Amino acid sequence: MAAGAWTFTNSTRSNLLDALHDVDTDTHKMALFTSASNLAATSNTFAALTGEVGTTNTGYTAGGNSITLAKSGTTTVTVTQSAGIQWTAGSANLTAKWAVIYEVGGNILCYATLDSGGADVTATNGNTLTVGGTSATVFTLA
Repeated sequence: MAAGAWTFTNSTRSNLLDALHDVDTDTHKMALFTSASNLAATSNTFAALTGEVGTTNTGYTAGGNSITLAKSGTTTVTVTQSAGIQWTAGSANLTAKWAVIYEVGGNILCYATLDSGGADVTATNGNTLTVGGTSATVFTLA
């Protein structure tokens, strides 16, 4: 199945209006989480999340990978990612349920289930898990 839509946490809209997220200049990362995570709409900070994907032979690095976001438009503003974020599984399978975009050292911007049906997604040894793509829309504010 396809990935689910990116979802704001309960505080993201206020954080955007209060200038706590600047998609043009802040440093953001995308991290992966398992089905055991406490991730929910009420989650605020990356540091408070549990259940991040393990790093032992999975090809995943704690904290995730850097993501470059860009915004365009004025009346309707669209935020896109510059490229798909990739992890290549090592000798152990890379299994995740959620992807999270967060500001380094700060708040969660949004999250998505990797399978719209809610199942875990697994990349096996040597295979790549890619989230999003070049110029993929993360969200639009209208």
